[in-house]
Amino acid sequence: MFKIGDVAVYPAQGVGVIESIEKREIMGSDGEFYIMKLVGNGMRIMIPVDSAETVGLREVIREEDISKIYDILKCRDIIIDKQTWNKRYREYLEKIKTGSVFEIACVLRDLLVLKADKSLSFGERKIMDTAKNLLIKEISVVSKLEEGKIEKDFETLLAVQ
Repeated sequence: MFKIGDVAVYPAQGVGVIESIEKREIMGSDGEFYIMKLVGNGMRIMIPVDSAETVGLREVIREEDISKIYDILKCRDIIIDKQTWNKRYREYLEKIKTGSVFEIACVLRDLLVLKADKSLSFGERKIMDTAKNLLIKEISVVSKLEEGKIEKDFETLLAVQ
């Protein structure tokens, strides 16, 4: 159960703040909803309280988990499945939709490894940007550092590889 003012993560959308908890009638049924404002773009999302866990609404990671994300990104000794780009795209999209910051880090890492070997499709480049932005926003909120600083850390880390 989240409270007003809590910071949470909504899968594939990113970090936001619970602004209010409201009772609303939707299609003839009364329900309680979290009203969440996303960090960055200011978009508001209504999330049914009853299904918040089912849709993957979660707390932000702990500060000690940040190093695990960096470890995932550093690891380049992986084998990328040689399937078609659109199958990879669907797999990566599913991983991002889980909302797991570690799955998102794996998507970014895999695409970076793939990019070193061949050019990425438009969809893969878009997924890579999405994964990178989701990670940067969450790490920024957790570490209380500006997104620009986290992005520079990423660029340094990813350029070394």
